[in-house]
Amino acid sequence: MSGFKVAVAGATGNVGHEMLAILAERRFPVSEVVALASPASIGREVSFGDKTLKCKALEHYDFSDTDICLMSAGGAVSKEYSPRIGASGCVVIDNSSAWRMDPDVPLIVPEVNAAAAKGFGKKNIIANPNCSTVQLVVALKPLHDRATIRRVVVATYQSVSGAGKDAMDELFAQTRAVFVSDPVEPKKFPKRIAFNVIPEIDVFMEDGSTKEEWKMMMETKKILDPRIKLTATCVRVPVFIGHSEAVNVEFVEPISADEAREILRKAPGCLVIDRREPGGYVTPHEAAGEDATYMSRIREDPTIDNGLNLWIVSDNLRKGAALNAVQIAEVLVNRRWLKPKLKVA
Repeated sequence: MSGFKVAVAGATGNVGHEMLAILAERRFPVSEVVALASPASIGREVSFGDKTLKCKALEHYDFSDTDICLMSAGGAVSKEYSPRIGASGCVVIDNSSAWRMDPDVPLIVPEVNAAAAKGFGKKNIIANPNCSTVQLVVALKPLHDRATIRRVVVATYQSVSGAGKDAMDELFAQTRAVFVSDPVEPKKFPKRIAFNVIPEIDVFMEDGSTKEEWKMMMETKKILDPRIKLTATCVRVPVFIGHSEAVNVEFVEPISADEAREILRKAPGCLVIDRREPGGYVTPHEAAGEDATYMSRIREDPTIDNGLNLWIVSDNLRKGAALNAVQIAEVLVNRRWLKPKLKVA
C-alpha cells in the first residue's frame, strides 16, 4: 500500500505533540513520520502512536523525498524554511501566521472551504488559520449559507496554551504562588494571568486593536466572505486548554434560534449542546481533548433585526491547530490532489 512520508516541524512543542498524536489516532496513511525540531532538541524523543521518534534538526533535513510537512515552528522559522521546503516538492501545511494573508497561499478550514486547498501548487504552502478563527468559521459557515451574515461581534476567552508551553507553566507557577503567598512574577504575559484576565493577545496596532483581533477579522473574510463585517475583543483567561467565544451575529435574512440550532446539529465539525438549564452548555474544560467545535447558548438577540447570540468552545490545540492541519492533509490525499513520491510495498 502507498503511504506518505510526513515530517512534523516543531515536534517538541504543544501543537507538534498533538500533530503526532492525531496522525496516529486518525490512521493517516503514512509510510514514515519524521520529527523535526531546533538543533537544541536533536535526539529528544517524542511519541507517535506506540512508536518513539528521535528528533532531527529542521535546518539540516532533506525534504526531497518527503510528501507533507506539518509546520508548527513559529512564523519566523516558517518564513525562512517553508519556501525552500515547498520548492523541493513537499507540501507545507503551516500553523503560523506567516502565510495566511498571502494571496497565493490557501487559508483552509476543511469543513468550510476545502475546495480552495486545490490552489496549493502556487507555492506548495497551505496556511492553517488562527485558532480562534477556526472555531468561529466552523460555526458561522452553515449559518451564512442559510441567512447571509452581515456583521459579527465576538469576544474571545482564550486559554494560555495558545501562547505555548511556557505560558502554561506560568499559569501553573503563578497559581501555586498565590496559594503559598509567594511573589507572582509575570514573564510570558504582560500582567499576572493567575486569577485574572488579560485583554491583550499579540501586539497592539495603530487603531487600538491587537493583531489577534485583526487576524480574526481578516482571516474570516478570506475564508468565508469578504463582505462580512467583524469586530473582536480577544482576552487571555486562566484556562490551560480550550478557547471560548461569545458571538453576536447579524444576518441579512431572518433566522430563528431553533432553526440555527437544527442547522448546526447537521453541520460538519459542529456539536450542539444547548439545554436551557443549569450546566446545559459546554465549557473549555469539557472540550479539552475533543475534536468537535461545540455550540451552546443559541438564542435570538432582540436588540437587532435578524440577530443571534452563540457560545462557541473548542480545543485550540486540536481543532484550532493540529487537527485542522491533519484534516487539510486528508483533503489533499482523499481528493487525490497529492500522490506519494515513493511507493511502499
